[in-house]
Amino acid sequence: MKLGDIARRFARARLHYGHGTRDAREEAAWLVAAVKGKKRIETLIRRRIRERIPLAYLLNEAWLGEHSFYVDRRVVVPRSFIAELLRDRLSPWLRREPKRALDLCTGSGCLAVLLALTFPKARVDAADLSRAALAVARKNVNRHRMKERIRLVESDLFSSLGDRKYDLIVCNPPYVTARSMRRLPKEYCHEPARALAGGRDGLLFVRKIIGEARGRLRPEGLLVCEIGGNREALERACPSLEFAWPETSDPGSVFILEREQLPAAPPARKACACGRRATPVRAKR
Repeated sequence: MKLGDIARRFARARLHYGHGTRDAREEAAWLVAAVKGKKRIETLIRRRIRERIPLAYLLNEAWLGEHSFYVDRRVVVPRSFIAELLRDRLSPWLRREPKRALDLCTGSGCLAVLLALTFPKARVDAADLSRAALAVARKNVNRHRMKERIRLVESDLFSSLGDRKYDLIVCNPPYVTARSMRRLPKEYCHEPARALAGGRDGLLFVRKIIGEARGRLRPEGLLVCEIGGNREALERACPSLEFAWPETSDPGSVFILEREQLPAAPPARKACACGRRATPVRAKR
């Protein structure tokens, strides 16, 4: 079966991409490279077109850079731009090798694994509210032989992490706006909705993370957070914060704040750092 023929079938079907590929030809190339046997390839082509299931779920495989991860519908398909920044070890923002790092809203555990691979001396906590997501994360931790260095924690954001503090916190929280959730292509509707939905303006979880992160970081520690296309909304909501926006292939999708730039944790039931009332939230990634 020729790659070009598969790509043309995908193109005619008007599929949506973004789960590891950018277009029909990349999707076809991934399928051909990953699967042996014409009958199985044909079966997957038909399911991809008929059911609009992301290829990553059909293959139970996703890639961030050169690293492969197991995925299924318990987690969103990994596609974080934070992974691009880890290739350069978060230079020039990270001033020293972290001894302890946190991947908040870990989902599949992919960023936790990348943290452990990037910083060989670091201990990593991988936190998520979803037990189902943590089961997938455990598969990936074991797959990459990191169970001695990565601790999986069931936690609603920071709530179950005790008094532990970190040199580095990375987070890819739910950040899709309510309006965008109503307009998602069918491919994205196969992903767990609570791992995508970030409230009316996409900042429901980001506000709480910013409000609490300072108390979770050691001096000169970093918060690195992905927010999709919500840069303008975030800067309007938090005008006093001096965000750094590192260059990625999706400009303005990731911000960095040093501990000393972050606001002090707000008292209970007071306005949070971004000018909205702080309320308990539940995160699943």
